[in-house]
Parts: sequence; C-alpha cells; structure tokens
Amino acid sequence: MILRDGGPATEQTQLYGADWCGDCRRTKSWLRRHAVQFVEFDTDADPSLRERAATLAGGRTTIPVVVTPDGTVLVEPTNVELATTLSAHGQRRGRSGCR
Repeated sequence: MILRDGGPATEQTQLYGADWCGDCRRTKSWLRRHAVQFVEFDTDADPSLRERAATLAGGRTTIPVVVTPDGTVLVEPTNVELATTLSAHGQRRGRSGCR
C-alpha cells in the first residue's frame, strides 16, 4: 500500500521493521540488491519507533513501513511497489526488473 504525502521528507529511505518479519527481510534484501541506501529502525527494540511507524502508516500497525526521501510512505510494499516508487524518485539503481 502506497500512501502519498504521508510523511515528512527525509535525507534517505527509511525502513521500519523487525528481524522476525519475513516481509521486512524481503524488503531489506530488495533494497540492498538494487543499491538503495536506507536507514533501518527496529520497531521491536524501541516502542516509540513502533508508534512512529503506525503514525506514518495512517494507524496501521503492520510492518514494514518504508518512507522515501520525498515523504511517500509504503506499508508492506510489494517488490513492484518498491520498484515503481523508488524509480520515480531516482533512488533505485542496480539490476533491471522488479525481482
């Protein structure tokens, strides 16, 4: 799910998630594979980060939550949503395709 104008502009892509979350691991892997620099926030380690992620996601408590540098918020994004959104902002590099 993509929420436009859901968050503030950031210097780099942000990922809110947890180590136990399969979708979080897939998202991190995709970001690394496509050379997208990102900062990771562990929502299990800090309850305030969990609250921040929910606020960014419009009240949803699911993870991962990804915030792009222009403030676009993606909640549980698919690989296609990551590719589309980050390509539009010039953030995605590396291999072609949405794998």
